[in-house]
Amino acid sequence: MLQNELAGNETEVITIIVIGITLLMVVIIVILLSVFVKRKNTLVEEKRNAALLFNQELAASQIAIREETLRNISWELHDNIGQLLTLAKIKAQGLKDQPEHLDEVVETIGIGLNELRALSKSINPDILKNLSLSEVLELEVDRFNRLEFLEASLKIDGTSYTLDPKIEIIIFRILQEFFSNTIKHAKATKLNITLDFTSNLKITALDNGIGFIQENDFEGIGLSTMKNRAKLVGADLTLNSIKGKGTELLIQLIESEKISDNV
Repeated sequence: MLQNELAGNETEVITIIVIGITLLMVVIIVILLSVFVKRKNTLVEEKRNAALLFNQELAASQIAIREETLRNISWELHDNIGQLLTLAKIKAQGLKDQPEHLDEVVETIGIGLNELRALSKSINPDILKNLSLSEVLELEVDRFNRLEFLEASLKIDGTSYTLDPKIEIIIFRILQEFFSNTIKHAKATKLNITLDFTSNLKITALDNGIGFIQENDFEGIGLSTMKNRAKLVGADLTLNSIKGKGTELLIQLIESEKISDNV
């Protein structure tokens, strides 16, 4: 009789323990599922916010590139091509008395036409939809040299390839901001640009301008904005400068999945 009671008590204890363990496991599973779902929702929300921020920055970069392009076109038409045509007109008016200047008039008009052809290559604000980053930079370097803003060069290491156009637009806007500072504020006479395609794309832009002492000195002309844009395309951006010796911009893409090779 006593043995039966003990056996019954043991059975009850075991049953309680099993039920307790089962309930505990159910609670743990529910907690884990709750944490997983919450984490998943957080990741989805972060991804959605990141995509929204990227699209906003892409739109802002496209607008800024259009504005910068139109400003350049306006300047070239007024101060460069306009002056050439005015000079040609003045010379043409004197041809009646000095016909020997005809060759000079023809030459001046020819220079103006060449300037117009060069300008027409960059007149499309959405130029990066049709050209790769390296091709657009070649046009920029040619423009800097042609207008004698400074002595510019572009070097390409490795086999050039095309990235996602959206990424190239944001990268070009970063470089455009650096170029603008180099020309307007740095008082540089030389600008050297290197695109290294041997691994993940690495971009270096180096000027010989007045430089700056600390990053705070550069904050007013867009350093924080440039860094934020670089993060959006998965790139590290650093700016190195020595006062009186120049500034170097370095953009290193962490992941640079290519779309196609440029042969």
